[in-house]
Amino acid sequence: MIRQPICVFMGHVDHGKTSLLDSLRHTAVAKSEAGAITQMISSSAISLDTIKSICGSLIKDPSKIKLPGILFIDTPGHAAFTNLRKRGGNLADLAVLVIDINEGIMPQTQESIEILKQYKTPFIIALNKIDLLQGWREKNGSLLTQIEEQAEAVKQLLDTKLYELVGKLYETGLNADRFDRVTDFTKQIAIVPCSAIAATGVPELLMMLLGLAQKFLEESLKASDGPGKATVLEVKEEKGVGKVLDAILYDGIIRQGDTIVIGDPVSPVVTKVRSILVPEKSKLVSAKEINAAAGIRIAAPDIERVIPGVPLAVANSDTGRIKEELQKEVESVMLDTDNEGVVIKAESLGSLEALTRLLKDKGVPIKKASVGNITKKDIADASAEKNPFYKVILGFNVKSEEPKEELKIISNNVIYAIIEEYDKWMAEEKKRQEKKALDALTMPGKMQILRECIFRQSNPCVVGVLVQGGSVKADVPLIKADGGAAGTIKAIQVERETVEKAEKGKEVAISLPGITAKRQIDEDDILYVDVPEKDFKELKKYKHLLKEEDIKLLKELAEIKRKTNPLWGV
Repeated sequence: MIRQPICVFMGHVDHGKTSLLDSLRHTAVAKSEAGAITQMISSSAISLDTIKSICGSLIKDPSKIKLPGILFIDTPGHAAFTNLRKRGGNLADLAVLVIDINEGIMPQTQESIEILKQYKTPFIIALNKIDLLQGWREKNGSLLTQIEEQAEAVKQLLDTKLYELVGKLYETGLNADRFDRVTDFTKQIAIVPCSAIAATGVPELLMMLLGLAQKFLEESLKASDGPGKATVLEVKEEKGVGKVLDAILYDGIIRQGDTIVIGDPVSPVVTKVRSILVPEKSKLVSAKEINAAAGIRIAAPDIERVIPGVPLAVANSDTGRIKEELQKEVESVMLDTDNEGVVIKAESLGSLEALTRLLKDKGVPIKKASVGNITKKDIADASAEKNPFYKVILGFNVKSEEPKEELKIISNNVIYAIIEEYDKWMAEEKKRQEKKALDALTMPGKMQILRECIFRQSNPCVVGVLVQGGSVKADVPLIKADGGAAGTIKAIQVERETVEKAEKGKEVAISLPGITAKRQIDEDDILYVDVPEKDFKELKKYKHLLKEEDIKLLKELAEIKRKTNPLWGV
């Protein structure tokens, strides 16, 4: 038995996902006989007869189509897509990526593309809001007829916008073109210009979805008549009933009274289906049994701790095996495998999986991943990390306890934005850590003893110097240009005020215990900061942070040192 393909709408906020879905549904209602479109919970099932009626002559040979229709998910967006999960992939067979023709690719568009590529989900692009193009006029007929009848300037504007998008998509690794110009649907993404408001392009959108499913998905759409398998999409509170589950049944049959197992991070939930609810004439009614694919609402006891995105399976027999399988599936997402890494949290299992995959693709290690709000335990786990780059919690659509000072929490309702913000924070943290490491090292400096500025010959020796390069600090050792030792700076003064540091161009007085002027040092002598060999080697690692002048001074110092030790600093 061939089941309906499951299709989900994705895209950036306000690009028209809901409007387009509504437009598609209303067109279906207008074109169908009563009951031909079934608005199930969290989904809309549009029958093949209705699709044929909408598409008309666009479908060349209706007799060849074997699909019973298409099941559209009513909760549009990437959150719904990632919650529609099953072991080894995504539950959605097809997707429609909705893009505003005037705004193009935005953060959630990019995120949707990444997720679709991850799951290898076939999709088409609905280039929405063509009615807002300057000069666009609504016409009668098919989409291509309407485009052809627009003014030349409008046609050029549409083509310009479309090929700007094609260029941007190419940068993300996708080859795309307008649907009627696509020559190979295995290599190119079809773009359907449309208007959700006027329902322009809706027949073409349906026709493309039907064609994709018929050509590439027929094998994967074979449904069994065995025990039902589903994914929990949402958990809701129903007045007078209590907690109910909105789920997508993607295989087999579920009946009232069936024993079901629901995956859970702690341990599987085993319960009985009290009722299966479906809408009929604007109210919810019980159904004795439902075949895949369908959106259903399940009422059952003991489902308080069920979370979105988890698997559900009918288990009238072999309950133990099914519990084990479902638990393994959930645990494969709630990973705790890396010895070190970031902590991630998400509102649902599907979102957690999507975030995990994106981070793994970027090579970011994950120490702990779990569903739910950020807790004190999560904060403690992240704070315990020794690596400063992993003292971070990444949260998708979750709330948080107050973080510790040394801990970074990045939370957003856009997965792509979390990754982007983490990358930005990592770059800033790297700079902070490098600066911290640099501050702990002895930096190069060069100075000359000024004439008539030997203020005290010894105990301690005090001389006036001009800092010619780099910087000098108290407690750093000095060396002469001939390699002879010149003591260690005890203090630096400017106009009798003690300062911690003196930069290039400054004239300061330095005190040097254990040194006698006119004997070990004298007027006009050039003195260098005697950078320890260990610090010299470390500074080479941070060459990208050093000034040209500092690098020059280090080279001068190395030349002095290598007169007596040719391998110094190598």
